[in-house]
Amino acid sequence: MPGAAARDAEQSGSDHPCIRWTGGGCRRIPIFVFHADAILTNDSYLRLIGEHYHLSYKIVRTDSRLVRSILTAHGFHEVHPSSSDYNLMWTGSHLKPYLLRSLTDIQKVNHFPRSYELTRKDRLYKNVSRMQLAHGFKAFHILPQTFILPAEYQDFCNTYSKDRGPWIVKPVASSRGRGVYLINNPNQIVLEDNILVSRYISNPLLIDDFKFDVRLYVLVTSYDPLVIYLYEEGLARFATVRYDQASKNIKNQFMHLTNYSVNKKSGDYVSCDDPEVEDYGNKWSMSAMLRYLKQEGRDTAALMANVEDLIIKTVVSAELAIATACKTFLSHRGSCFELYGFDVLIDDTLKPWLLEVNLSPSLACDAPLDLKIKASMLSDMFTLVGFVCQDPGQRSGRAINHSSESGRRNPYQKLQVSIFILLWTTSFQKPRAL
Repeated sequence: MPGAAARDAEQSGSDHPCIRWTGGGCRRIPIFVFHADAILTNDSYLRLIGEHYHLSYKIVRTDSRLVRSILTAHGFHEVHPSSSDYNLMWTGSHLKPYLLRSLTDIQKVNHFPRSYELTRKDRLYKNVSRMQLAHGFKAFHILPQTFILPAEYQDFCNTYSKDRGPWIVKPVASSRGRGVYLINNPNQIVLEDNILVSRYISNPLLIDDFKFDVRLYVLVTSYDPLVIYLYEEGLARFATVRYDQASKNIKNQFMHLTNYSVNKKSGDYVSCDDPEVEDYGNKWSMSAMLRYLKQEGRDTAALMANVEDLIIKTVVSAELAIATACKTFLSHRGSCFELYGFDVLIDDTLKPWLLEVNLSPSLACDAPLDLKIKASMLSDMFTLVGFVCQDPGQRSGRAINHSSESGRRNPYQKLQVSIFILLWTTSFQKPRAL
């Protein structure tokens, strides 16, 4: 019986693979552990703990089949979007302040207040620019030169007179390559409110003559103190037309844009149906890409060190604004976590450039490699975030009570190392410090 199995696990402290204990004595707290293979095995034993504690989730304003599959495979049940009894709210947008304030000490939501400071392209540019002024341009030279139009249109024209580009135009709040195009003349810009014009990186690193970028998964579990994790695996996404810098190709999106949502429409897009093959077609694993570069004599250790530095500086640029919002709107420090999708372009000198930070990065699994990487990533993320095994419908009784003590941290933080910034690894081991 589920109840008996859960009680046995609770008594032994280590019998069930979905429980990890933290604390000591009467303060021992069960934290849920997720397993990526649960969605493939359909093992009822892995559902026992979730079912016993009546763990639940709700999905609001988004449709994430992978999140739903992982949680259901671990015994979590889905509740109506209007329900207030849940352990996790997975939402596609930010919560209103009154909802943030209503979160209990065991409830978690997958967005921080004001995380648009990172995910809106105009806010990201302004935050990084502010850090350049404070700490020196070179220290925070992680973005291509950028102008916000129409406010900085004249500044852009002055720069264009000295550097004719090409330049790339992007809406400030879009994703998946929507509304993105290249120009080599300001007259080609369709002036709208809040668009960005950035210097196009015309010397991208190529593999077999194709341009690519890298999607990295970055988890922030706290902004005060700031705790950042980088998932050890990512995706290298390739354009479908060989790169040619000639101006006649400026309108060829299949050459210049690397977004999957753009290139999947190309007749030249190649997909791979074997999850064990990570270096074939238009989507590779990041590990396969790094192995290829290393075989070509490239210093991949230095490259990844620079990528990690870029990630840290990006998040730090918005740290104060988001941390202040957390103090204003959250009753419990551990209520929020956030998974960001960092898109990074590498040039032919191995310098990484930040293209954008994605709110709610795509978890769609259009190829076996997607499922292999994203299921493991989400399972490790949920384990690291730390869900307390407690019925969300309980308002009294066997409560954790950690919120009643001023300044006391949530239990999941006891599973982390008290270091300012950490790298997130796929196993539940001590992460490597930056």
